[in-house]
Amino acid sequence: MAKNKFQDGPGPSQRQLRVGELIRRTLSEVLARGDIHDPDLNRLSITVGEVTTSPDLRIATAYVLPLGGDGQDDVLKLLARNKGELRRMIGKKVGLKFTPDLRFRIDETFDRLDETRRLFAKEDVRRDVETDDQDDE
Repeated sequence: MAKNKFQDGPGPSQRQLRVGELIRRTLSEVLARGDIHDPDLNRLSITVGEVTTSPDLRIATAYVLPLGGDGQDDVLKLLARNKGELRRMIGKKVGLKFTPDLRFRIDETFDRLDETRRLFAKEDVRRDVETDDQDDE
């Protein structure tokens, strides 16, 4: 297989990023409009934070979070149960040669953000940050 000469590091290619964002928008729209034939899933508000794709674009991992963060395991089960229908709808709207297989994970970005804020609010960390700022001057 030929090496991608436009990509230096191990990060995703521009194509992976573009396809992931297209799938994220489409999946968000489908879930928000309630187009799925599952009343349990249509009842929930689900945020799709990010979608990453494998290098061959055959697998798309969607990072989701239910509104309020409650019932995360139930949301993953409902999405997995309706994966085929979601995949068909995305395939119709996106128009890729192959629609990726969908996988769902809980988006932990907000939890990490809260933990980072908590750490920065600690007195000893604030003192260290202020000391570092003074040393730079």
